[in-house]
Formats: sequence, C-alpha cells, structure tokens
Amino acid sequence: MNINWFPGHMTKSMRIIEADVKSVDFIIYVLDSRAPYSCLNPDFEKYISNKPVIYTLNKADLGLKSRIDGWANKLSKGNRMAVTTVSTASGSASAIISSASRLCAEKLERYRKKGVNQSIRGMVLGVPNCGKSTLINCLCKSGKTVTGNRAGVTRGKQWVRVNNYLELLDTPGTLYPKLVNQTIARRLAYIGSIKDEVTDTLELALTLIDELKQYDASLIKARYNVDTDTSPDIILENAAKARGCILKGGIPDMERMAVALLDDFRKGRLGKITLEKAEDYDIRTF
Repeated sequence: MNINWFPGHMTKSMRIIEADVKSVDFIIYVLDSRAPYSCLNPDFEKYISNKPVIYTLNKADLGLKSRIDGWANKLSKGNRMAVTTVSTASGSASAIISSASRLCAEKLERYRKKGVNQSIRGMVLGVPNCGKSTLINCLCKSGKTVTGNRAGVTRGKQWVRVNNYLELLDTPGTLYPKLVNQTIARRLAYIGSIKDEVTDTLELALTLIDELKQYDASLIKARYNVDTDTSPDIILENAAKARGCILKGGIPDMERMAVALLDDFRKGRLGKITLEKAEDYDIRTF
C-alpha cells in the first residue's frame, strides 16, 4: 500500500499560509502527541523560519507523558517553545496564551508605552485532524470555528479574536505534496490525518498491529485478550473472533475488525501511545 493524499484545497492552503504569514507575529504549530515527528510538515519551515513558534503537543491525554515531555524539551529552543494541551479540556490551552505573551513581550510593551490598544496576531498551522480548530475554540471558550473528528474539515482561513490583545488565524490542515516516507504516511493515517477513503483499512490495521507489538504488545493483549506472539493477521483474526466480528459461515470479519482497531487506537482505548521518541530523530531545521 502506497499512501499519498494532497487534494486541491491543500495547494490553496499553502498559498494562504505563504501570503498571510507576513502579517502575523508568531506561529502556533499544532502536533498530535501520538506521532509528533510525523506531524512536522517540512513545507511549513520555509515560511515560518523567522517567526517565533509555539509547538503545541495536542491530544496529550492520548499520548505517553514521558515521550511527550521528551518532545517538548527537544522542540523548545531559541524563540521556539513547546507546550502540551488537551484541546477538548477547558483551560488546557491557557499555556499558549502565556507563551505568546512571552514571545511577543517586546512588541506588547511598545504598544503599552505608546498607549496603543493593538493586538498581536498568531497563525495556527498543522496537519489535518490535529485539533487546530478545537484548540482555538478552547482558547476562546466558545465554538467560533468549524470542527470535526476527520481530516479536511477546515477548508478556508478564519480569523478569530481570543481576547483584547490576541487574534488567531486558523488555517486548513495541510500535508505535503509527496509523502515519500511511508512510515510517516502510515502514522498520519493511524491518527486520522489522511482520509480513510484513500487507504486500505485492513492493511493499515495490520501495520498498526505490527508497530504496537514493538511499542508494547501488552496493550493489544489487554484490549482483545489475544496472544500477541504471532503474526499481525492472526492477531487481527483472533481479535475478530473474540469481539464477535463474524461473517456467515463463521468466517472472521477482518475488515470490520480493522475498522474497530483503528477506532480503538484513535479514541485511546488501547492506552496512552506515542509512537515516536524524540531522541530517535535529528531535526536539523530547528
């Protein structure tokens, strides 16, 4: 299975980002805590390299804290900070506001001395389904942006006022035109950043099982009560039997079980999982 997804609206998104980044003071770069490295879009860097950045390790309730903390430390350098958030939890995003105030302190102080009531502006970036719009709503304490638990909900830009001195631009979730690294592509598919319709759900579930076996096989065993000392297809077949996903004639419904497995992963039913360790990656652009 070769995964690649870059619909036309993402080309438009990159044009929006390129045009509007000049008018913002800082960047909020939202990453999914379950696969932070895979969520780093290399095409963003050429536009944001000269801007202060707040990396937001979102959906932290679904990830492994020790690994998330490792990423926060790795990403916090110079004029770049990292915070952890759970965008669906009230008050979780307050750290972003305080970080923005610190990064833009000099500009805010200049406004204060001049007696000018001027806002600072931030641009929110991220791959599809990383929780950008939900995070903005959390900051605003209201549903000002359109959200959804699937890739590609936000299609155009939306300016949102958070408070008297902060405005944010929500941009559409954007991937890069060619996903050469298929490990990254699969991980983006696991977390729902790539539409399920462009993947082979059964094959995707089997590769996820293979990764989870290496990560912590006990998570699969605990959830499905199956032996994990075997191949991914046998594990999925036994999980289907255990869950009653059976077709006529007693044949395990592998497709249905594959959908269930991916849903369990995405909703945190398998446990707290961060597939990538910060120490395994050399991020030279930071």
